[in-house]
Amino acid sequence: MSKKILNIVTSIKGDASFSNKLSNAVIEKLAKEYPASVVQTFDLSKTPLPYLNEVQLNAFYTPEEAHTSAQVESIKLSDDAITYLLEADIIVIGVPIYNFGIPALLKGWIDQVARAGKTFSYDENGPKGLISGKKVYLSVASGAVFSDGPYKSYDFAEPYLRVVLGFLGITDVTTFRVEGTAIPDFADSALPNALAVVEEFAF
Repeated sequence: MSKKILNIVTSIKGDASFSNKLSNAVIEKLAKEYPASVVQTFDLSKTPLPYLNEVQLNAFYTPEEAHTSAQVESIKLSDDAITYLLEADIIVIGVPIYNFGIPALLKGWIDQVARAGKTFSYDENGPKGLISGKKVYLSVASGAVFSDGPYKSYDFAEPYLRVVLGFLGITDVTTFRVEGTAIPDFADSALPNALAVVEEFAF
């Protein structure tokens, strides 16, 4: 069985990135589990999505048939990002933790794909996610240890992503972590330990 895998890269460290290395391990394991899968990489460090502006926001809330040429052009990248998301069966998101949260690049992507009428809607019962049937793997990398201990409450990355993905209808989320990369007692074993967890995980 083949799968369409969307690999979202958000680290600015390239090949040295721990989140990229962790995501690559996840994708490699998925490729073994689902032969002939197709991987599409969306590297936001090389082609970042623009931050929201007034023209875009107005376009999001204007009926398509009333769009001006400027509005059509302004939301093209947003439309493309949503298409990639909707077409994927599995989404792997690299998440380096910067200052207790997600990178601005990833927030920029979220702001472009979270669109009323496209990926969520409102009815008499409140908001409703319009994306279903997706599996997400978060590859979280951090210099500190956030999964447990005194800094656990400082992790605003994973909780936020679970909320916003759930808002869009994506609730099947698994998190892998490579953490403590800046702590001498953890640094050497951080990546090997994380890769071992991926290797043992039943995808």
